[in-house]
Amino acid sequence: MTSPLVIKIGGAIMESPAALSELFKVIKTLQDNQQQVIVVHGGGCVADELLAKAGFTSKKINGLRVSEPEHMPIITGALAGAVNKALVASANCAGISAVGLALHDGQMIKCTAAEEFLGCVGIPHVGNDKFLQCLIAADNIAIISSIGSLDNGQLVNVNADDAAVAISQLVQGDLILLTDVAGVKGATGEYLANLTFDDAQDLIASGVIAGGMVAKVNAAFTAANQLRRSIAVASWKTPEQLVQLQQGQGFGTRIEPNL
Repeated sequence: MTSPLVIKIGGAIMESPAALSELFKVIKTLQDNQQQVIVVHGGGCVADELLAKAGFTSKKINGLRVSEPEHMPIITGALAGAVNKALVASANCAGISAVGLALHDGQMIKCTAAEEFLGCVGIPHVGNDKFLQCLIAADNIAIISSIGSLDNGQLVNVNADDAAVAISQLVQGDLILLTDVAGVKGATGEYLANLTFDDAQDLIASGVIAGGMVAKVNAAFTAANQLRRSIAVASWKTPEQLVQLQQGQGFGTRIEPNL
């Protein structure tokens, strides 16, 4: 049995039911080939839509959502509710036995409070893997939202890339961050096959890597360093390439550990 494959997807894929269906068909193929898969997801676009309908304005700082206390019931409902259960339903349609979870279920991930200016945002830390390992050992695919909790029981929003890193650490799995672009672009607009830490810092400083991609790249380097293996950033629009990844072929941008 190979290491579990942790696949992080964003809320943007929810706007393309056909792409989501194709992704889960590929995940089913991976599972049939004895590859354990865990899906970690965000859903910022869905949260933004629901917050706007409730009269709230969404705010981000350096690509990170500011989660005001009064926003949390809506954010929690969007991520752990609407998005998570829609993903489980889509996975079931592909013949997958899927279980929808939040980060604190089974004490998988423990959270500490992030900087106060971000509001109800948590920093994820590895917890207990027994519950998750039991699920995937029984041929289930866990679909995990980026909602967690502090030791005092307060619900917190966690950056989904950071959540995926923590889950990868928990199960010592391989990580791929799926986004709506084919990888990380270089200074001339080309997609990079590989990215080192020093090159990434130069691209961030020059503004080539910006917005949400900064958080994604930083999370990937954190994962690469802590897992001591490269991490892929690639597109959910070509899910069939996940099979190539399982066969040892690269796709997207490989983030190399800085060790």
